[in-house]
Amino acid sequence: MKMMKMMKRMLLGVHKLQDRRCLSCSAAALLLLVLAAPAATQSSCRGGVHGIPGIPGIHGPNGKDGPKGEKGDPGEDGLSGRGVKGVLGDRGPPGRPGLKGDVGLPGPSGYPGPKGEKGRPYSPSTDLKSFFSYKMMTTQPPELDAAINFNTHILPDLDAQFQGESLTNGTFTCVTSGVYFFSFHTSVKSRVCLRLMKGSTDHMTLCDTADGFLVTSGSALLQLQAGDEVSLQVTRFNHLVTAQSSTGHTFTGFLVLPTA
Repeated sequence: MKMMKMMKRMLLGVHKLQDRRCLSCSAAALLLLVLAAPAATQSSCRGGVHGIPGIPGIHGPNGKDGPKGEKGDPGEDGLSGRGVKGVLGDRGPPGRPGLKGDVGLPGPSGYPGPKGEKGRPYSPSTDLKSFFSYKMMTTQPPELDAAINFNTHILPDLDAQFQGESLTNGTFTCVTSGVYFFSFHTSVKSRVCLRLMKGSTDHMTLCDTADGFLVTSGSALLQLQAGDEVSLQVTRFNHLVTAQSSTGHTFTGFLVLPTA
């Protein structure tokens, strides 16, 4: 009994020490074990009661990681198959223009186009016979405000089909409607004024002066209809040189583009 009282006192003292925090838990546990050993022997001999359980010790530090384990068995396969197609999303904004690509291969030939319109029938009047080239061979000066009489072919040795159109008293009469080119050259002394006439209309007037002799020339394009007349006339200001052998006055015209 004395032993039991002694142990209780010691326990009370231990508790007081714990309250005061002057003795660690490990020292108290060791002391209980020393004191409890003879008490347990005596109680076993005498049939006494079990002693009071001791105070649990504090947790020790965490242990180190163990070695790496073996590779586990493969898991079961997931569900196979394709899911349900989702709802179509909104259309995004247009992207930036890409780089220019390489030139592609030539495409196949297209279908033939529609048949064109029927052309105009051939007319002998569109032959290249619509031209003339004459010179004036006379000693008589031309009359004022009248056509100069270019009365001699420049190329008389050509065959008849190449002679071109004839002049009537120096006047050209259009046979084929179209655009014509006309040119003239004259030899004069001191001064001259010439007019290119289309019918009774003055199309162009050319004047020139010089101290002595000079050669005056001019050219023009005219659009003519069949039946129109073209001539070259002099005004009162002229001094044309006239001689039997002179070739200084020429008048030439030819068709550039037929319009009919």
